[in-house]
Amino acid sequence: MKKYIDTGKKDTRSGFGDGLTELGKSNKNVVALCADLIGSLKMDDFKKNHPERFFQIGIAEANMIGIAAGMTIGGKIPFTGTFANFSTSRVYDQIRQSVAYSGKNVKICASHAGITLGEDGATHQVLEDIGMMKMLPHMVVINPCDYNQTKAATIAIADYVGPVYLRFGRPKVPNFTPADQKFEIGKALHLKEGNDVTIFATGHLVWEALEAAKTLDAEGISAEVINLHTIKPLDNDAILKAVANTKCVVTAEEHMLNGGLGDSIAQLLSRNTPTPIEMVGMDDSFGESGPPMKLMEKYGIDRNAIVESAKKVITRK
Repeated sequence: MKKYIDTGKKDTRSGFGDGLTELGKSNKNVVALCADLIGSLKMDDFKKNHPERFFQIGIAEANMIGIAAGMTIGGKIPFTGTFANFSTSRVYDQIRQSVAYSGKNVKICASHAGITLGEDGATHQVLEDIGMMKMLPHMVVINPCDYNQTKAATIAIADYVGPVYLRFGRPKVPNFTPADQKFEIGKALHLKEGNDVTIFATGHLVWEALEAAKTLDAEGISAEVINLHTIKPLDNDAILKAVANTKCVVTAEEHMLNGGLGDSIAQLLSRNTPTPIEMVGMDDSFGESGPPMKLMEKYGIDRNAIVESAKKVITRK
């Protein structure tokens, strides 16, 4: 098994901030808009370096989306920044009507996603955003796994013409992907070979999947691990190729089971090659306030849950 080394825990939101800083220097059409959360979104450097291209909208997220949509008409590439809950649920009508419907080139960048938001509690722990955004025609949905990948994804989406939802988080998590990686939208990353079960993971659950695979290997179960950083467009070919080999699947995500990554994979498999599948994610519940990893454990969204799901799905082959 290839070893993945945590080079030092870093928050994925800082990957976004540093990627945006680089874009500010390399692409004069990139502009940034924020809804009164500059520090939380790590947009300070962009604001400092390019004050004429930074717009503080205040606590008016719907206005921010509308302004961003309008800016694209003049050739700008707007990156909006606020918490994931406010980037989706609060402004879904504006995103649907002003951005997705006409395919506007807006990059909706959302921090503090999922239950790992932690102490802010259930009102801020959005767990249905991937489902909401992937249902919109024209919308690309990306959920990177660590600081390096988030930075690379931020830079990459500036070159993609069309609306993008980029999801990242608050806590410091293992940073293990290459610093010099080239991010390819819609391209799954094969992290570990395996013959008994395939684990498809996204976001913070990718590291958990790799740790789960170590445990499974020690118990004689060969687990394949694939990083699906892009939820839409899904890498159908990579998924079907993997399933043809292992014949069973576990999905892992920090999101509701309804509407998430597992839901998309289940749809794909049911249409092509019905396959036993187990899903690790939030099961029709809101979160609560608490330390991120304790919440992951309580709600069964961690490496232990992945291990148990892998053992269970193998028995269903």
